[in-house]
Amino acid sequence: MTTATITPTDGQTTELNGINPKAVQALIDTVAADPKEGQTHWDVTTRWQGGCITETEVAGFKIGDKQVDRSFKFTVDEPHEIGGTNTHANPQEYLLGAVNACMAVTYVALASLQGIAIESLEIQTQGDIDLRGLFALDDQVKPGYDQLHYSVKIKGDGTPQQFQEIHETVKKTSPNYFNLAQAVRLNADLVVE
Repeated sequence: MTTATITPTDGQTTELNGINPKAVQALIDTVAADPKEGQTHWDVTTRWQGGCITETEVAGFKIGDKQVDRSFKFTVDEPHEIGGTNTHANPQEYLLGAVNACMAVTYVALASLQGIAIESLEIQTQGDIDLRGLFALDDQVKPGYDQLHYSVKIKGDGTPQQFQEIHETVKKTSPNYFNLAQAVRLNADLVVE
């Protein structure tokens, strides 16, 4: 990763850590002035491809009243040991990667807003799942994690106190940190064709 520096991108804006802090601050100000501008809607569709392989399609998202078109696909598989072909990361790896990526963006944005250049950032997350829960072999065993442990290594021109404050703010504001740390209601529809 390249060293983060402040570089002019045009006559009025600068980037820090690959983020435009003025643009981020403008969005914060817009949402503070009009909360409906901060309402976002996310939507993905996952289709079974055979075996343990699925493909997920991202078509876009909504922010405020604006639809933003995006086009991405990612494939998920399982290791051989769990019945898959081991050709792609599995759902747990995507889940842990998604929480890490969400927290990383939050660390970088918060540092950039404070004028702190980040030289490196690494987040490692790990946890244990007992397959007896997945296979319904024991009603007393959860099918998911009891806990996750993560470690953040960050280096930059901020003070330890600044990075500690950013760390505490990330824990309060990162959406995927929240989604894993809190119970989120899942409402389901089943359509049998």
